[in-house]
Amino acid sequence: MKASKTLLRAQGLTHAAMAVALGVMALAVFVNVVLRYGFGSGIAASEELSRLLFVWMVFLGAAAAYPAGEHMAFTSLAGALQSRPKIFSALTVLIRLLVMAACAMLAWGAWQQVVVGFGSHSVVLGYSTALLPLPAFLCSMAMGLMALIELVRGTPLNLGHSAEVE
Repeated sequence: MKASKTLLRAQGLTHAAMAVALGVMALAVFVNVVLRYGFGSGIAASEELSRLLFVWMVFLGAAAAYPAGEHMAFTSLAGALQSRPKIFSALTVLIRLLVMAACAMLAWGAWQQVVVGFGSHSVVLGYSTALLPLPAFLCSMAMGLMALIELVRGTPLNLGHSAEVE
């Protein structure tokens, strides 16, 4: 019960952070467009700020989508094997291991970019450019940890995706 309450709180904070980022981005871009076309000058920082917030919003959304089962899924094979519990269980383990491997590779590459970014700063706002790849690192670590927890707990695959099949 406590873990699910913590998860709901984390999801709520993540959704709120994404909403704030989207609102600030929209406002910054709107004001910049009005200033450029209406008055011939704009705010140089709005582009950098929007880029930084967009990157953070995307990776926050990716991390928030994982426990909800909202990532793209190819469940045709898994769904067909659901009636064969041992094979389905083995496929579940394989999928979790592949997710963790992909997250590890993303984390490794993102961390390398974070380290490179420590030495440079953005042109206009002056923030450390390590802030751009940092959300990819954090997202991959979070998703990898969630996949590991699902693997240890033996959580079955979520086959309830409601996407249309063409």
